[in-house]
Amino acid sequence: MNPTEQLIVDFLAKHPLSSSKEIHEAMPLAIGYATIKRLLKRLRDANYVAIEGQGKATKYSISLTYTITKPLDLNEYFEKEIDDREILDSFNFHLVPHILPKVDLFTRDELEKLENLQHRYTQNIKQLSESQYQKELERLAIDLSWKSSQIEGNTYSLLETERLLKDKQTAEGKTQEEANMLLNHKRALDFILEHPDYLDPIQVNRIEDIHSMLIKDLNIERNIRMRRVGISGTNYRPLDNEHQIREAMQQMCTLVNAKKHVFEKAFLLLVLLSYIQAFDDGNKRTARIVSNACLMQNKYCPISFRTVDAITYKKAMLLFYEQNNLSAIKQIFIDQFEFAVSTYF
Repeated sequence: MNPTEQLIVDFLAKHPLSSSKEIHEAMPLAIGYATIKRLLKRLRDANYVAIEGQGKATKYSISLTYTITKPLDLNEYFEKEIDDREILDSFNFHLVPHILPKVDLFTRDELEKLENLQHRYTQNIKQLSESQYQKELERLAIDLSWKSSQIEGNTYSLLETERLLKDKQTAEGKTQEEANMLLNHKRALDFILEHPDYLDPIQVNRIEDIHSMLIKDLNIERNIRMRRVGISGTNYRPLDNEHQIREAMQQMCTLVNAKKHVFEKAFLLLVLLSYIQAFDDGNKRTARIVSNACLMQNKYCPISFRTVDAITYKKAMLLFYEQNNLSAIKQIFIDQFEFAVSTYF
């Protein structure tokens, strides 16, 4: 948004259901009424502003889309310590069934960029032989297994991960648990490649199956959890009731299956599986693999997350937990899709 549009949005955040005349009167004198009307139309077209009424009775407010996707600076947000941040400290029961179905997760420009990248991917793989394509896919799978595990604290290097997954050679000084985590990622990805329609449509029991593959031999309980869990770095408290967790998971599946756009489906799986925290552990790992499964089953380019900084990724997810704001994790998703198309295929 340009500075004047930001002024309008800031005003509407404090004064919802304002008329264009009231907005104009609140702006600096140099801004004409016609300019305000034009900018309001731009904001409406971008789905940042919602309207009620018609003609002279038209009133303007901040849209749900803007509330969910407005840009927030991660560094500025986390300057405040954990107990000083004003947050949504418990699960938002309205978010999945009532708010997200009405929200445009990506702007027109973002979708156009993603679709152009997908077109590049489609054209690129047409020029690859089957063996070349499989080689690139294997390279991406190694990178994804490494980065997804690193985000969870695994200390294997990328080269050590490649040696483990290709030659089954464990790294000196590393634990068996770390090796198992990496091997589980590769096992889950191989399963998805062998059964591309396994998660179509998205179902809770199928997600539980993927989670089970990812936590094999890691001393983590399978299936929907039945006790409370905490998340380090935040005062957000996930659901602690098994029936509510299962209901939230089902609502997520309904939402994702209803979405027509593959990018929205994959992105929602990435963030909501982490937000719901349905399992004792392994939630973000499951989210990254299931999100990629959604992309691959629709013949879209998978994402390795290789260049993501682990701390930045965690902060982006905490921002969603605490504010239900998707801006930071959405930028990561877009950037990593671009990286995958440009790097592997």
